Order: sequence, then C-alpha cells, then structure tokens
Amino acid sequence: MSSGLRIAIVAAEPSGDLLGAGLMRAIKARHPNVSFEGIGGSQMLQEGIDSLEPLESLSVMGLVEVLKHLPRLLKLRKCLVQRWLSNPPDLFIGIDAPDFNLGLETALKAKGIRTLHYVCPTVWAWREKRVKKIKAAVDGLLAILPFEPAFLAKHDVKAIYVGHTLAQSMPIEPDQVTARSVCGLSHDAPVLAILPGSRGSEVSKLLQPFLSAAQKCQKDVEGLQFVIPAANQTLQRLIEEKLIQHGLQASVILQDTQSALAAADVVLCASGTATLEGLLSKRPMVIGYKLHWLTFAIIKWFKLMKIKHYALANIISGKVLAPELIQDDCTPDALAIEVMRFFKDENLRQAVAQRYTDIHREMRVDTDRLIADAVDDVLQPMVNS
Repeated sequence: MSSGLRIAIVAAEPSGDLLGAGLMRAIKARHPNVSFEGIGGSQMLQEGIDSLEPLESLSVMGLVEVLKHLPRLLKLRKCLVQRWLSNPPDLFIGIDAPDFNLGLETALKAKGIRTLHYVCPTVWAWREKRVKKIKAAVDGLLAILPFEPAFLAKHDVKAIYVGHTLAQSMPIEPDQVTARSVCGLSHDAPVLAILPGSRGSEVSKLLQPFLSAAQKCQKDVEGLQFVIPAANQTLQRLIEEKLIQHGLQASVILQDTQSALAAADVVLCASGTATLEGLLSKRPMVIGYKLHWLTFAIIKWFKLMKIKHYALANIISGKVLAPELIQDDCTPDALAIEVMRFFKDENLRQAVAQRYTDIHREMRVDTDRLIADAVDDVLQPMVNS
C-alpha cells in the first residue's frame, strides 16, 4: 500500500483546505509514497496536491446564490468524473461542499471507485432527505461532531468521529500577548476582532454592518483596536477600501484568523468555521449572517431548518453562548449592543471562556490516527482482493 497509492481529493473553501492538509499529512505518515490530485488551496498545495482548479472556483454557498454558477460547476464536476473514470484513483475523498461532492462521489462509487466524505452534511439540521444521497455516495464518512455517527447509523451510513484537526493544533490557552504583537496591536488596549467571512459573497454582505457596528463600539470603549483577517489578497484590498470609507483604522492581516482571534477580547464574526475557531480560542463571540433574501425565504417557507441555531459554536455548546443575529436582525445597532454586552461584563467573558475551554478539552482526540485508520479501512478490501 505504500507504493503507488493515488488519492483524489476535492475541497471547496479555506476551512476545507485546512482539513485537507491535515488529512494528507495523516495519510502520508502511513503511506509515504502516496500521491494526491484534485482541488485544494494553499495549505493542501504545501502538502503536495496536484490541484487541477483553484479552490476559489468552488467557494459558492446558498440555494439561490449558486444558480448563476451552476453551469460552470456542473461542467467542472463532469470533467472531474470523466478524468477519474478514465484513470481511477484508489480512493476519492470529498471534503465538505456536499452539493458538489456528493454528486461526484455518487458517480465514482457507481463505477467501483471507493469514496469517503469528510465533514458530515448538516442533515441533522436541515434537508434531512440528503442522507439517502450520502448512503448512495460514500463507503464511509468522517464526522467532526461527536453526535453525528449515531445519527447516521440510524440511516445505515457508516461514519466515524475523527474530531477536528483544529482542536488538536490550537492551544488550550491562547497567547494573547504574542498574537497582539503578530497583529501589530497594542498590548494594553482592548481589541475587537472582525471576521466577515472567507468568501467574497459573505464579505460583501457583512463587512458594511460589521464596520458600522465597530464604529458604534469605538465610541463607548476607550482605545478600542480592531483586527480583521482576510482570506486572500483580493479580500484584503476590499477590506482596506471599506475601512477608508468608514474612517476606521484596523490591522488587516492575511490568512491568519487564529492570531486575530487570540489577540481579541471580543469577536464579531460570520457564521461558519470561524465560530469553531473562536470557541477553540476561548473568545466570546457575536455572530452575524446574511443570505440572499430568496434563499432565506425558501428556508423559512419550507421549514428546512430542523434546529434553532446556525453557528457551529452554539451547536457544539448545546446553548447560545454566542448571540446570533441573522438576516434582518443583522444590523449595526443590534450587533453593537451584543458586542458591548461582552465588553462591559468581564464575568460573562470569563464564564464563556471557561465553557469553551471545557469543550476544547472534550474535543481533543487523535484526529490524525482516526483519519488514517478510516482511510485504511476503506482501502482494505482492495488490498485483500
């Protein structure tokens, strides 16, 4: 198995790129001669993937939002299917992006190619019928939340809890002093980290209300500093332009969300993986999010959501430690009120930090070993044949 093993992987956004890089390291530790190809970002490129398309080409989210990109995405998926059917890899791994990857996995599995999916689609939260697609698409699923394997087992889907690589790599006690130095911030003045998302569509919707909320907070918190991580240089330029328009100064750092979070006292962020990073950084968060109005209307009208909360941090916590302001509620005034609640109440900040610390300790499992075991388990029938 250590000679000539070839694995195809498709990730669709920075969070998937992070998971993909960790997965690749885990596999390489057991199979040093493995080769990878597919779609990945900067971190997966560092681990040696032959990326056939830029990661950003798949970074599309929402029901309505994806429509204008649909012809291009379908053409890309068809090309990947043809490529891997004509020259089959030993294994295909789709990382998140279920609307793209499940169809790809289904086509490959139907032709005898083994498939894994990494990150369970949120079928326990909305669009539960997708579990049938998962069953048809994969030989196994790598779950990052502990309750997911039991849920999937009810639908006869084989899943294993592997935790999240961030829970292993991020420290239990973040070093705020070093982080503030990295971000170019003063050590003795309060900091608000602003995370408007990693996709252009997110930033375009959230940056305006987030910056307006920051302006309001600046009036009430003496010496308040701001730090904003940018997922890429295009977003960095956009953020810097908007800061000028708002008359705000902030440290805009490139591809270093964890330093921004560690430097902060309070975090204002988009719903998504960033809320998990905020939890693991032990930072109190206020979460805002806006979808295309029609996407949101469809979700509400057809009652597609089965849970009350959107943010991963709140789902994991089992309670709303991070206030969620979604769609019309995501206004500068409302955001600022919630942010100021944390700045004014040190006991509340400490209570949230303690709960997040407890969760972090619970989430620390040997992710790399569990991933490598799952990959070997799926590949084993090929070895024995």
